[in-house]
Amino acid sequence: MPRETVAAKIERTQKIISALKRTYPNAHCELNFSSPLQLLIATILSAQCTDKRVNLVTAELFKKYRSAKDFADAPVAEIEAAVKSTGFFRNKAKNIQACCAALVEKFHGEVPHTMEELHALAGVGRKTANVVLGNAFGINVGVVVDTHVTRLANRLGLVNGTDAVKLEQELMKLVPQDDWCLFSHWLIWHGRRRCAARKPDCANCEISNLCPQIGVKK
Repeated sequence: MPRETVAAKIERTQKIISALKRTYPNAHCELNFSSPLQLLIATILSAQCTDKRVNLVTAELFKKYRSAKDFADAPVAEIEAAVKSTGFFRNKAKNIQACCAALVEKFHGEVPHTMEELHALAGVGRKTANVVLGNAFGINVGVVVDTHVTRLANRLGLVNGTDAVKLEQELMKLVPQDDWCLFSHWLIWHGRRRCAARKPDCANCEISNLCPQIGVKK
């Protein structure tokens, strides 16, 4: 297979976007939240954990802790107990408490709107910051690169590698900025509903004609 030019890859990416947009017109973040703070907490909890499990935990968590001050003032052991089933609960609880303490101290308890300010908070990497900016504020600063996005972008031949920072920069060059947030959702939804890691449903895939099926066992 001849090496794909950048222009050809951009054109193919646009076709992939168009097909996924038609397939998943209602694609959205599957973490439940009703405020930027709730999305921030849920995203911190989602590391190495399913959205389904996080949603079960936050259904009770958000009834008990309603503000950044509530989280900041709670005994860390109490938060640990509440989030235990999400895994890595001690680290997550410590980060949530420290993050919320910083929100109270520096931002009057509100979640900031910039990558720099979010990234400086405990437990908040670029992925988490991008989730919050894109889904809570409608601000496209970057592309969320999680395990689904990494896997599908590699399978589609859009990128090559697993370094999230590098992959994000590559995808930002291929995808129009207005689509950065939704692009992640489209790939995530496709990964969960059609393109499984071990047994992708290539026969019924809506973008099979645009996919080189890299790594797929024939």
